[in-house]
Amino acid sequence: MNDAVLPRPLRLAAVRDENARTRTFVFDASIDAAPGQFAMLWLPGLDEKPFSLLDTDPVSFAIAAVGPFTRALHRLSVGDSVWLRGPFGTPFALRGDDHLLVGGGYGVAPLLLLARQGLAMGHRVRTVIGARTAGELLLVDATRAAGATVAVTTEDGSAGERGRVTDVVGRWLADDRPATLYACGPHGMLAALRDQAGRAGVPFELSWEAYMRCGIGICGSCEHDGMLLCADGPVLCGG
Repeated sequence: MNDAVLPRPLRLAAVRDENARTRTFVFDASIDAAPGQFAMLWLPGLDEKPFSLLDTDPVSFAIAAVGPFTRALHRLSVGDSVWLRGPFGTPFALRGDDHLLVGGGYGVAPLLLLARQGLAMGHRVRTVIGARTAGELLLVDATRAAGATVAVTTEDGSAGERGRVTDVVGRWLADDRPATLYACGPHGMLAALRDQAGRAGVPFELSWEAYMRCGIGICGSCEHDGMLLCADGPVLCGG
């Protein structure tokens, strides 16, 4: 049996706050995974949920407290255990050497690993990070520290440029086209970016987040346009 299907216990090694609702959880293990893949985290007796990998060595996740399971994760302390299955899913694949990464809300998390991969290869990496307000922005400093060029947008104008990520993307697609666009975030944002990139003739890879129960293409809970995002995605390519 594929070892990824079997849960294994990880010890929580560190926790750090990213914003008012989001914390990064760092575990005492590494994992052989690529940017855009996800893992299932399990708390026995409670539930199991999918999360995009923030880092692979050590295994790290940026997790917002938005429901009973994630609030339970936020109550954990260093030394506690969480069970992991994975990695699963189709990852991002860098194409060309000039990349535009776009993250909305919690979708920024898997893009940091992708940015680091591209920068380590000597590629140009630009990132647009958006949120509703300044307090909801995620991983801006970490992305800049990695060496990427970062543009910030907030819908209320409390940080960066007032507006949506698509405003900045539209200008960059028109004035300084990347080789490929990569994005993760709300489905409405991804649909708009798909249309923008398509009109500009820029290839794109979009990570479509969905509710997943099994992670291995059996239960069908993550169906999207006739595909199962846990197996066929979550990264879908176009252009």
